[in-house]
Amino acid sequence: MEDGRRAPMAIVVWACTTLCLVSYAAAFSHGASLSACADMMPKHLRAQLHSPNNNYVTFHTNMSFYFPGDKVPVTVRSTRDFMGFLLQARKVSNDEIAGTFVFIPPGSKLLTCFEDGDTVTHSDKSLKRNLSFVWKAPDQPIGDIKFFISVVQSYFIYWAKIESAIVAQRGQN
Repeated sequence: MEDGRRAPMAIVVWACTTLCLVSYAAAFSHGASLSACADMMPKHLRAQLHSPNNNYVTFHTNMSFYFPGDKVPVTVRSTRDFMGFLLQARKVSNDEIAGTFVFIPPGSKLLTCFEDGDTVTHSDKSLKRNLSFVWKAPDQPIGDIKFFISVVQSYFIYWAKIESAIVAQRGQN
């Protein structure tokens, strides 16, 4: 190829690559995709998973047990800013997603992984540190649960499935 065509071709290739990467990144700035429901892993290109044991995020609930139908307040606190997250409650017995979120903070939105409102994700990439939610237990007994959150610090750095302490179910026959 002659030199006069190499420069314009290189610019076209660079522009196409840049547009593809920007559009791919923008897709996640408004929350996790449904493909993350099962494993809670961000689907970012070349993202670095960090150990859930070495994170800066903690869960707080004012309840160590719940009854079927109860509403459980859940607070996620962080010592560092993060941009994205995915939050679920799961049964301890089989790791299935359980219950629904009935209160979520600004900058977040509900997802339907298996039933309406069973998962929460970010709706923008503003920096976050402290988030409060309310989870509603199903009316029928499901057993003990744990809350799990995956946190994205930046597009390339994240922690997956950070878990809370067990919240035990009471009132089971």
